[in-house]
Formats: sequence, C-alpha cells, structure tokens
Amino acid sequence: MIRILLADDHALVRRGVRLILDSEPGLTVVAEASDGAEAVELARETEIDLAVLDVAMPRMTGLQAARELSRRRDPPKMLMLSMYDNEQYFFAALKAGASGYVLKSVADQDLVDACHAAARGESFLYPGVMSALVRDYLDRVRRGERVPGQVLTPREDEVVKLIAEGHSSKEIAGALTISLKTVERHRANILQKLGMRDRTELTRYAIRAGLIEP
Repeated sequence: MIRILLADDHALVRRGVRLILDSEPGLTVVAEASDGAEAVELARETEIDLAVLDVAMPRMTGLQAARELSRRRDPPKMLMLSMYDNEQYFFAALKAGASGYVLKSVADQDLVDACHAAARGESFLYPGVMSALVRDYLDRVRRGERVPGQVLTPREDEVVKLIAEGHSSKEIAGALTISLKTVERHRANILQKLGMRDRTELTRYAIRAGLIEP
C-alpha cells in the first residue's frame, strides 16, 4: 500500500483528488495539508511513501515544501500538482526532487499513473509536455519576447512570492530573516533576470508561474 500525503490549499480540490487516489487499489491518503509548511510538518509525524503537492500554496509553496522534504535522510517520493503548463516551474519541480508534474485539468486521467510510476522510482511527465514546452518556446521567440535562460534561485522565488502578496521590503526582511539591503538586492536581481520593471509585472509573473493564486 502506497501511503500518500496530499497538500492543496483548496479543500474542494483535496476532496476530489483524495477520491481519485483512495478509489485506486494500492493507494491510500493518510494525511492532508492545506499549505506547504503544514505538509512538511505532517511528513515528520506521519509515515508516508509519497507526497502529492500543489505548486501554488500560501505560506510555503509546493516547490519550497519539496525542497524541504528532499533534504530528509530518507525523503518520500514527490509529485507536483499544478494548474500551470509552465516550463520554468516544470523543470524547477524536477530540480526540487519531484518525480513528476501532473496538470490538475487532467488529474483524473494522469495522477494514478503518476503515483504508481513514482513508487517504482520512475519519472512521470504528463502526455504532451514536451510538445507543449517546445510550442510555448517557439511562440515566445516568434513574438520577439525575451526567453529566460535561468530559473530564479529558491530564495528569489520566496522574495517574488512575498512581493506579489503585497508585503513591503521591511516585512519581507523580517519574514525571511535577512537584511533590508539583501531584500533590495534580491529585488533588483529578479527584475533584471526577468526583464521586468515593477511590482505589477512581478505579480503577473508570480500568477503565471504558479507562485500565487490569481
């Protein structure tokens, strides 16, 4: 029996995903979390084999939770659930230690297969992922958009999320236990990397990337 920790900040989504998982022989949801921080805490207290994490959650995102869980001596297998067909966060999910990336729109078709693949130590990429990534890349090049060649660092992801949620530089410094000067340096680096100018553009980016909900 594969013991699963399910984390999503929407109770209705959790209920639907749990029905999918619990109805499959060999899979059982043993714990539920409403954000990444709660997921990390529950993973310490509960015996689990697999964590299914929503990419965009308050307090701590699924990506941040995956990085925390992957640092454990014996980390569980991990899958990311996302509304977003976004190549930057698809690759970031794999880099964070996830075995696969499942779109919520087709979770009823793909999630069970992804869970079994993860349990076997295999990767799961949702059908069409490569063609979607290539199509998106070519469309952006055709429109003359700058295509970022570098994913933001985990710390920069945290800063973007907090900026987009409306926190001031002082509040961000306090939340991340860093200096105000360091926050401003991160902000400048982020804007430069993404080719953006202000908080509004960063907020749009954070929504597209799945760091925060629209």
